[in-house]
Formats: sequence, C-alpha cells, structure tokens
Amino acid sequence: MTHFIQGKIAIDQGELIPFSDFENDGPMWTGEGPREIRRAVAFGTPFATPPVVQVGFSMLDISNAAGARIDVMAEDISRTGFVLRVGTWADSRIARVRVAWIAFGSCLDEDLWEIG
Repeated sequence: MTHFIQGKIAIDQGELIPFSDFENDGPMWTGEGPREIRRAVAFGTPFATPPVVQVGFSMLDISNAAGARIDVMAEDISRTGFVLRVGTWADSRIARVRVAWIAFGSCLDEDLWEIG
C-alpha cells in the first residue's frame, strides 16, 4: 500500500503506441521467442516522490494465427517518468498495441518544507 503523506495529490495520464511492427516487419510481428520493447515516458510535471503507475492495453492488434501472449509493465519509475515495457514470447505475433497509463503521487509543493 502506498501512503501519501502530503495533502496534495497529483495525477498524470497518457496513451502511446510503443511499436507498430506490422508496418516494417519488426520483431514483435515477425520474430519468435522472447521479445520486448522499452519506451521512456516522461511526466508532464515531476512528482514529489516516485508515483504509483498503472498501465493497461487500450488497443491490441494481434494475429489470430498464433497464441496471444503479451505482457505490459511500468518499470524504473521515478519522479520524472518511467519505462514502459511490452513483451511477448513463443510464436505470438503482435502487430501493434496502444497502452494507456495513469500515475498517482504526491505533488511537488515549494511551500511545504522541513526544518531539520
């Protein structure tokens, strides 16, 4: 569980298409075995501390000739952004995906400071 100590909560959100491999016969569409794509995502404004980030698919374009194996995760979450990782394995053929994300965290507030 994440507790927000400061009273001000910030929310940032967005969507992106991290790859579109059917257009150029990229590895997510034509490859086999473990494959992954990583994309850096920057927040519009930094948070006071690394936020909680939730990611999910808002569009999947997958071949029906093979199993649909796909994984999505937010990694390396910092105050300023995170790395989106999308992976697949075996004979799955992923043409493209759109990923939606939302981040919740403490606001940066210059009026809040500690006396040490």
